Amino acid sequence: MSIGINVQTQGEIMFVTLTGELDQMTTDQVKLRLMTAMLAHGIKHIVFNLKGLAFMDSSGIGMMLGRYNQVKALGGKVFIIGMNPTISKVFHLSGLHQVMTVIDDEKQMMRVLEEAI
Repeated sequence: MSIGINVQTQGEIMFVTLTGELDQMTTDQVKLRLMTAMLAHGIKHIVFNLKGLAFMDSSGIGMMLGRYNQVKALGGKVFIIGMNPTISKVFHLSGLHQVMTVIDDEKQMMRVLEEAI
């Protein structure tokens, strides 16, 4: 089980692309990478691109909620883009889609970011 993590920052926004599997074996690695970047760059908002994420279990849900709570405490938001049907189902069953802004495509993402920030 492996996870690919690509993190880019732009001002107070962190863009995170996850590929592979976000599960009990990989969530600690993702948490550490995101926490380090958030502290180093003063991140307030996170955009997760989950287009390449094949699997996510309850550990992944917990990791996502943890990052949501962090940025919410700073007055920030979490945005999700590019979910496949499997990950979309996890989001709906867990209720994550109710607390995070789910965006359909990258063009819409830029409009939403400009309005929200």
